[in-house]
Amino acid sequence: MTEAEVTNIVIAGLGGQGVVKASDILSQAAFAASLDVKKSEIHGMSQRGGSVSSDVRFGEKVLSPMIPRGSADFLVVMEETQVTPNIHHLKTGGVLITPEHIPYILESENEEEAKRLQRTLNVAMIGVLSCYIDQIRTEHWLAAIENNVPPTYFELNRKIFLLAQAVEQVMARVASAAHKNGGMSIPVRS
Repeated sequence: MTEAEVTNIVIAGLGGQGVVKASDILSQAAFAASLDVKKSEIHGMSQRGGSVSSDVRFGEKVLSPMIPRGSADFLVVMEETQVTPNIHHLKTGGVLITPEHIPYILESENEEEAKRLQRTLNVAMIGVLSCYIDQIRTEHWLAAIENNVPPTYFELNRKIFLLAQAVEQVMARVASAAHKNGGMSIPVRS
């Protein structure tokens, strides 16, 4: 088995953003898809809002939980300030996923609702990531989310996951169409 057959994902953020929970969801979804999964975590000063990261590797056979420097296929960053300290994990041609991938879906004019939505950031980011992982079906993702969030929050997290997934799919189609048009925006008919 070659390393090319193993998918490497680093999830990074700050303490309290659900980095570990996101890696738990990813690991369980990959396992449910009959993949070999290994995971490691670095907590640092996580309880004080410090940096947290988790390596998740899956494939037919994974030998080590640690992702070698410059080998991550995906870097999922929950907080923009964590891009610079973690970008060295991403391989050339790898995919960087940041909260910019989910514009507006976690916002609300109602302050209490906005706080509830911010608690789903990790699941929204996993929704974006899911668009790039063909080996794991949506039902595996949803079962893993259900196993990792309190029952009273499952429906909200399910909706956020599916919405983030849909937004990423639409944005990927728009980017692909723009690329096919030589990088120019697609004209809109009036």
